[in-house]
Amino acid sequence: MRILHTMLRVGDLEKSLDFYTRVIGMTLLRRHDYPEGRFTLAFVGYGPEDTHPALELTHNWDTAKYELGTAYGHIALGVSDIHATANAIRQAGGKVVREPGPMKHGTTVIAFVEDPDGYKVELIQQKT
Repeated sequence: MRILHTMLRVGDLEKSLDFYTRVIGMTLLRRHDYPEGRFTLAFVGYGPEDTHPALELTHNWDTAKYELGTAYGHIALGVSDIHATANAIRQAGGKVVREPGPMKHGTTVIAFVEDPDGYKVELIQQKT
């Protein structure tokens, strides 16, 4: 078994696609509208779905905003240069909500950014 995708419900699909593709560098893998159900599914990721997990962005046409709830945590991305990545995200219009630095009670260097719906994306400095 392997993880295929994680699904997030988004209020504005175009803003979310812009964030996940332009700001943090994923590729739009596929997108399909379901007019009878009034929703669109868009899959983004860093590689083909047959070898890489994807993020499914579900846009219900009649819902502009969702409550995030308290059970959801975050998506994590490994990066080679966390400071450069955070700066690039900021320059692209992304929102850095925790600057790069060591995690509490540890030494791993992390940062957090936020997508247009308020979902957190953790950046983790990968060891070289």
